[in-house]
Amino acid sequence: MTSDSTMLRLLGLAAFTSMASMRVCDPMLVALSHEFHVTTGDASAVVAAFAVAYGVLQLVYGPLGDRWGKAQVTTLAAGACALFSAATALAPGFAVLVAARAGMGATAAGIIPLAMAWIGDQVPYERRQETLARLMGATVTGMMAGQWFGGFATETLGWRAAFAVLSLLFLTAAVLLWRHLRAAAAAAAAQGGPAPAKPPFSLAAYLGGTAALLRMPRVRWVLAVVAIEGALAFGTLAFVPARMVSGYGLSAAAAGGAMVLYGVGGLAYSLLARRWLALLGEQGLALTGSALIATGLVLLAWSPQVGWAVLGCFTAGLGFYMLHNTLQVQATQMAPQARGTAVTLFACLLFLGQSTGVLLVAFSVDRGWLPAVFTAAALGVLVLGGLVSRRVQGRVAAAPA
Repeated sequence: MTSDSTMLRLLGLAAFTSMASMRVCDPMLVALSHEFHVTTGDASAVVAAFAVAYGVLQLVYGPLGDRWGKAQVTTLAAGACALFSAATALAPGFAVLVAARAGMGATAAGIIPLAMAWIGDQVPYERRQETLARLMGATVTGMMAGQWFGGFATETLGWRAAFAVLSLLFLTAAVLLWRHLRAAAAAAAAQGGPAPAKPPFSLAAYLGGTAALLRMPRVRWVLAVVAIEGALAFGTLAFVPARMVSGYGLSAAAAGGAMVLYGVGGLAYSLLARRWLALLGEQGLALTGSALIATGLVLLAWSPQVGWAVLGCFTAGLGFYMLHNTLQVQATQMAPQARGTAVTLFACLLFLGQSTGVLLVAFSVDRGWLPAVFTAAALGVLVLGGLVSRRVQGRVAAAPA
């Protein structure tokens, strides 16, 4: 096994745990509202706090990854995640729980986007969609595991057990990455001289570089689209288990199990990404993905039987990853000269969009408006998919190999 292959597997482990930690609270919202005597909408602060911190801290991790090494920063972030996951498991009250979840988001922010940027550095463009899909396989599996285990733990072991397990997984990923990086550094030192010195960090240079990125029309377009995608798709995703519980009478564990099918849909895409791309192209992936997301949301909003709602979870998951992976590829290529900063800006806007979506949907959930909100999100996704399809078609041929 090559060093790059090993690194990709270890980054996949860290990304798996990061995504599991992101989605683990989704099936807990009703139980948390009962334990801490808040509404389900108020309990969603544990989701929004993670998303806001995750998004904002991208502005820090991008330049850190470009300067100190993307894999190195990811290793430190995984270690910090282990600490905050343990703090979440021990939270004595709701305010502390929300603060600890914000800490988890702030530290998890340095994992998946920098892993994407590392792939952008190491993998040629023509193989990047497939390689990113492999990383996506790890993140999708993590999402499935987090949603299922969050519900299972809530019903059996207690919700705190879920965060204790996450802490152990983060620690394992951090230790394995650290050992691999030490071995790689030792091998590099044995073959050549010391690494060239890097210029000192300059806040002015960072702000100037970020401003230069934002002046690029291609960058602004990708960032705007992913923010809207985050609000429409991820913002509604957090409330699908609540819809399953309140609309169909499922338990938290059963709702978490149903949400696994969202991840199964994403996994179906990631495993067959090369075939999907060959069949549909990037334009077709955007159109088909948005149509599937919209179909899934409408089924979740209006289906009279739980079976159709469960099918909606799978359909929405398959569609989301078709659309999102297309945008991820664009993010890795929109500014190759500052890929770490560019990709983390992409993640920043995704999760700021998600947090905005969560806050808007939280306002509706306590008022019984979820079906209408899901329907509005479905219409928005259809429009978004059409816009993305028109723009990526012109980029594919021009993209450098």
